[in-house]
Amino acid sequence: MENDPKVLVSTDWLSSRLSDPEIRILDATWYLPNIDRDAKAEFDKSHIPNSRYFDIDDISDHRSDLPHMVPPVEKFMSKVRKLGVGDGHQIIIYDSHGLFSAARVRWLFNVMGQKNVAVLDGGFPKWLREGRPVDNIPSLIRDRHMFVKYQDKMVKDVTQVSAASKLGNYEIIDARSAGRFRGDEPEPRLGLRSGHIPSSKNVFYGDLLNADGTLKSPNELINHFKFNNVNLEKPVITSCGSGVTAAIINLALDRIGKSDHALYDGSWTEWGMYPTVPVETGDK
Repeated sequence: MENDPKVLVSTDWLSSRLSDPEIRILDATWYLPNIDRDAKAEFDKSHIPNSRYFDIDDISDHRSDLPHMVPPVEKFMSKVRKLGVGDGHQIIIYDSHGLFSAARVRWLFNVMGQKNVAVLDGGFPKWLREGRPVDNIPSLIRDRHMFVKYQDKMVKDVTQVSAASKLGNYEIIDARSAGRFRGDEPEPRLGLRSGHIPSSKNVFYGDLLNADGTLKSPNELINHFKFNNVNLEKPVITSCGSGVTAAIINLALDRIGKSDHALYDGSWTEWGMYPTVPVETGDK
């Protein structure tokens, strides 16, 4: 694969730079609430050397009732400074799924104006399969200032998504499974309606990945978007259940060189609970 330190890097690329003092490695593992696993405890037991743990739920907007919404700028700056992440660092993010929640954290750094941020392709599972080093030693943290420039165009709210759905001036891409998109499967969060945002297209995030958890090639990604009738000439808004797997689509779009995309932060957790916004079921 072609390494891009602003999007995606291989395990070989990271392995050769483990001792680079300007590299910051973040474990962004996050599990769905119905999965009985403790990401932080697993990190403490074993992680890529020199990693720090990025807690998606902690570094979020706790003023909102919605899960892991984008935090206020000041909170983000304070939290990442405590992780020893700042200006001039090359940030590499991985997770224990392969490629899952790491994409959300990369997107969050992008929202905060940080561009030298990449996901580790294949994540921790690929790293382990290849017999690469792990340890359980806490990183030595040194404060470092980070200049943040919030990119509001990368984040959409329910009003903006509602307008886009009516006007058709964006492609709205839903990363959930086909069953949840159609409304055949119940939502994992109680109290939400089933179905999808009118005029949205379904591109299940798992279909963008290879069997080993790595991202498919740019040509394969383009073909898959086209197969699902996504017009890549339009700007894109991504959505999912709570704003995590949607970011895998944003990552894929960056991988194919498409930069005009945003993420609906509230996603279906917000849309599905509002009785005032329309819901469609079925394939369209």
